[in-house]
Amino acid sequence: MRLGLMAVPLAFFALFFAYPVVAIVGRGLKDGGQWQLGRFGAVLSDPDVVHVLWFTVWQAAASTGLTLLIALPGAYVFARFDFPGKQLLRAVVAVPFVLPTVVVGSAFLALVGRGGLLDDLWGVRLDTSVWAILLAHVFFNYAVVVRTVGGLWGQLDPRQEEAARVLGAGRFAAWRRVTLPALGPAVAAAALMVFLFTFTSFGVVQILGGPTFSTLEVEIYRQTADFLDLPTAAVLTMIQFVAVLGVLALHAWTVRRRESALRLVNAAQTARRPRGGGQWALLWGTLAVITVLLIVPLVVLVERSFAGPDGYGAVFYEALRSAAAADSTFAVAPLDALWNSLAYGAAATVIALVVGGLAAAALTLPQLRRGPSGRTPVISRFVRGFDVLLMLPLGVSAVTVGFGFLITLDKPPLDLRSSWWLVPLAQALVGVPFVVRTMLPVLRAVDGRLREAAAVLGASPWRVWREVDLPMVRRALLIAAGFAFAVSLGEFGATVFIARPDRPTLPVAVARLLGRAGELNYGQAMALSTILMVVCAGALLVLERIRPIDQSGEF
Repeated sequence: MRLGLMAVPLAFFALFFAYPVVAIVGRGLKDGGQWQLGRFGAVLSDPDVVHVLWFTVWQAAASTGLTLLIALPGAYVFARFDFPGKQLLRAVVAVPFVLPTVVVGSAFLALVGRGGLLDDLWGVRLDTSVWAILLAHVFFNYAVVVRTVGGLWGQLDPRQEEAARVLGAGRFAAWRRVTLPALGPAVAAAALMVFLFTFTSFGVVQILGGPTFSTLEVEIYRQTADFLDLPTAAVLTMIQFVAVLGVLALHAWTVRRRESALRLVNAAQTARRPRGGGQWALLWGTLAVITVLLIVPLVVLVERSFAGPDGYGAVFYEALRSAAAADSTFAVAPLDALWNSLAYGAAATVIALVVGGLAAAALTLPQLRRGPSGRTPVISRFVRGFDVLLMLPLGVSAVTVGFGFLITLDKPPLDLRSSWWLVPLAQALVGVPFVVRTMLPVLRAVDGRLREAAAVLGASPWRVWREVDLPMVRRALLIAAGFAFAVSLGEFGATVFIARPDRPTLPVAVARLLGRAGELNYGQAMALSTILMVVCAGALLVLERIRPIDQSGEF
C-alpha cells in the first residue's frame, strides 16, 4: 500500500529533476548522437579544472573541520544547559542556515569587503580571501551541527555516563567510552551534511571568491552561462554528481546508525542550569562565539543598508520602489522581487508538502528483516535508494537543473518556459528534502498498532491518515512547511536561469545589484538582503515556538 505512495514523488523527481539533468549532460557529452566519453580526459587534464577540483574538496574539508571545532561546544551547551532566552537564541542560531547563500555572501561582504565595516575602521579587507569563504561557511552551517548533534546529545540519558563515573572512570574517560560512541553517528551525519553544503557552495564563493577562487558549482555556472561550454559543464556536473552520491550514501548509513544509539529520554529532563566556573565559562564562551560569528555579520548587513551617501537613512530602501533607480537589467522595481518571492515560495511550499509528505509516508514502511541468506530484501534496498534519491537536489548542481529546465521544458505538453510555475517547481525540489527529514522521524514514531486498530474498525486508508496520523504530525507538518518556505525563498542556483526579468526573486535581484558598480546598487543589495533576512528570521522564530522541546532531527 505504502509503496504506491512513492508514485507521485518518483514521477515528480523523474520529470523535474532527472530529466533536465540527464538532458543537459547528454547535450554536453554527445556529438552527432554518439557519446564522447573522451571529453572526461580532456577536461580533467586541464590545469585550471584540476585547481577547481582541488579547491572544492580542500575548502569543503576545511569548512567542515572548522565548523565542527566551533559548533560542537555550542551543541553541548544547547543540549545540557538550561538558561534564560535559550529558545530565542536557538532560533537566532538557525537563522543563518535558512538564509540564501547570496545574503550570507552579502553579509560578509558588508563586514570584510571593500567599503565594509573592517575596511572603514581598520583598513582590513578579506573579501577575496579564503578565510572569508571558510568563516561564511561556518556561519551558514553552525546550526546544522547544533541541531543534529545537540538534538541527540540532549536526549542521551546522562545516568549512563554517571554510572561509568561511579565505577571509577574519570570525567573524560566516561565521556569517551559512553557518550562519544553514541554521538559518533550524529557527528558523522552532521559532518557529511556540512561537507555536502560546502562542497556544492555557490552563492558564497561567487560573491566572496571573486575570480581567484571557484568551486565546482561556480565553475559549472561560468562554463554554462559565460562561455556556453556545455561539454566542460557536463563533465563537471557528472563529477559533482558522483561525489554527492557517495556523500549521501555515507550520510544514509550514519543516519541508520544514529537511530540505534543509546536509550533516549526527554530532552527537557537532561538540561540543567550551569554549575561551577567551568560550565559558566563554557556558556559565556559559546554566547560570545554566537555573537561574533553569527550575529555581528547580520547586524553589519543591516547597518550597511542604512548607511547612505549623506549619512544614515532609508535612501536605499526608498530607491527599491523605483525601477529607474535600479540596475538597468530590471524590468520592474527591485521591491517587486519581494512579492514575487513570497508568491513563488508559497506555491513551492504547497508542492514540497504534497511530494515530501507522500514520500515520508512511503518511507515509514516497516523495514523487512534480513532473510535466511543474510541478504537485505529487495524492497528494503529499494526504499533506502528512494530515501537517498530524495536528498539529491541538495547536492546536485542547481545550475544544471535550472539550465536543464530551459532546454527540456520547452515543448508541449510541458512547455513551461513562459509559465509562472517554472520557478516554484525548481524551488520545490530543494524544499522536498527538508519536508521529508522533518516529517519522517515523527511518522516513524506513530504506533502502527493505532493504524491497524482503526483499519480493523473499518476506517479507510484516508480516514486512518486523517484520524490517526494527522493529529500526531500536525506540528511537524507546520515546521516542514516553514522550512520549505524559507529555503524556497533563498533558492538561487536554478532560479537565476529561469526567473523572468519582469518577475525576479529576491536572491536574483540581490545578485544582479551586486554585479553592478555604484554605491546605489550596492546599498539596494544590502537593503534587499536585509528584507530577506527579516522574512526568514521571522519564519524561524515562528517555527521555534511550535517546535516540540524533545524533537531531535537533522534540521
